[in-house]
Amino acid sequence: MRRTADQSLEGAIVELQQNGAYVKATAIDPVSGIEVSIVGAASSPQALLQNAAVRKLRYVLEKKKGPASPGRGVLI
Repeated sequence: MRRTADQSLEGAIVELQQNGAYVKATAIDPVSGIEVSIVGAASSPQALLQNAAVRKLRYVLEKKKGPASPGRGVLI
């Protein structure tokens, strides 16, 4: 399944796991299954960590849909 240009990441799954003084925020795109993580201070607001994880997910998705690298095969 592919994401269309007008679909946003509203449905992204975000998980927060605290480990001592740190929190790991993981964001997953349910359409592509791509997963990214960030680590922040446990004293940071949850919304800040969630937003940062979703921003990183958007960045990774944009980077993956970029043009193919030249020299990596030939289209016939």
